[in-house]
This record gives sequence, structure tokens and C-alpha cells, in this order.
Amino acid sequence: MDTAALFSLEGRVAIVTGGSRGIGRMIAEGLLRQGARVYITARKAEACDETAKELSAIGPCVSLPADVSTMDGIHGLVAAYREHEKTLDILVNNAGAAWGAEFDEFPENGWDKAVDLNMKAPFFLAQAFKPMLLEARAAGPIAKIINIASVDGLSLNPQETYSYHASKAGVIHLTKRMAVRLAPEGIAVSAIAPGAFASNMNKVARDHGDEIKGRIPSRRIGEPEDMAAAAIYLASRAGDYVVGSTLIVDGGVNIAR
Repeated sequence: MDTAALFSLEGRVAIVTGGSRGIGRMIAEGLLRQGARVYITARKAEACDETAKELSAIGPCVSLPADVSTMDGIHGLVAAYREHEKTLDILVNNAGAAWGAEFDEFPENGWDKAVDLNMKAPFFLAQAFKPMLLEARAAGPIAKIINIASVDGLSLNPQETYSYHASKAGVIHLTKRMAVRLAPEGIAVSAIAPGAFASNMNKVARDHGDEIKGRIPSRRIGEPEDMAAAAIYLASRAGDYVVGSTLIVDGGVNIAR
């Protein structure tokens, strides 16, 4: 058994949505270091371009700015990607949003923003890219869709982030439904539920890591290598038999809550 080959992504091509920063960037860098060609998307073109330029020092990384919270944005991303590639091996649905407000004041736009980006977009991105995923599978290894959920989809944090909690729980169940449907066609769908990783979205972990690590059984917040390793596992041959499951990467937070 060639264990190095189990985790290799040489010759494979990936898209990471929300790839300009935070968890998306951690995943993009990990895939690049394992040999993949990586396309990153983000709503802010300047940030997306800058990150792609920086990551290109590791391997081929291309910026495709897009707002995947809308159907027009999704179709535009597919069209832009087709100008570069004919097939897609790995789709990482990472782009996400959060919104916090008290129950009596929670606004509709705070609901729609989180649900559209966190739960609606992964489904319609998978639908739009399915033909290219199947093309990749016809010529090579099993194609992969990796949805980024959250431990907040499994248990509650103290904040009143209603649409975030609900949408991330939805992603976990959506992953199961998609997996059962697509596995027979050679597309393995799985998910990752991160805990505390420093990012612009998780400002608590970013700015108050020393304070919150005492509530984490591992006594630290997540590091980029932790997230990269999980994504590499699921994206590579090593994760081919993981179908519909959500890999919890949280230092033990979910079971300790």
C-alpha cells in the first residue's frame, strides 16, 4: 500500500468558494500543497485576486471572483471556470455568512443572507458543476464535494445566531441526501464541521483565543494544518469511502458543550 499516494492530489483540480480568507484559504493552501490546481472564489474581487497571487507561490491558484449567494453568481462562476477547465475533481462549498440578533429583533435579511449562502448555494453549486464532476470521474478517481458545515449545526453556542445555526444544521442533513443520490454516479459528498478557527467570521476565536481555549478540551483553537488535513483526507483517495458523513474538527467542543 502506497500511503503517500492515498493523500496525493497530483493532477486534480479543485474549486474552493470563500477561498480568499479564513477556513477557505486554509483548505486552498492544503490542497495546493498536495499537488492540486486550485481555483478560489470570493465576493470581493480584490481580496480574491490578492490571495490567489499569494497562494500561487505554492502551486497553481487562480482567482474567480463571484457572489455565489445568487443563481446569477453561480452561473457566472461556472462560465468563468469553463474558460480554464473542462472537468472538476473537487468542489469545496465553504463560502458562508453569519448573523446575530435577539429573537424579537431578528431581521428577515439576516435570515436570508445566512441561509442563501450557507445552505442554498452548496446545493445549486453542486447541481451546476455536476456535469464537470462527472466528466472528471469518467477520466479518473472519484469526484468529491465537500460542504463546510459547523459544530453550531450540531450543538448550540451562546449567541443568538438563528439563521446560522439552522443553515449549518441543514448543510449536515443536505450532505446526507446529496451523498446518497450522487454516490452511485461516482461523486462522494461529505462535510466538515469546524469548531473554533481564527477568521473574520469567527472573530471570537481570532481576537479572544486565549480566553476561549479553556472551554475547548484540546485547550487550543484550531490551526490551519488541522483544517487542511481534514480537507485533504476527504478530497483524496484516503476519503473515497466516506459518503454522507460530517467530519467534526473542533478539539472536542461539540461533545463538551
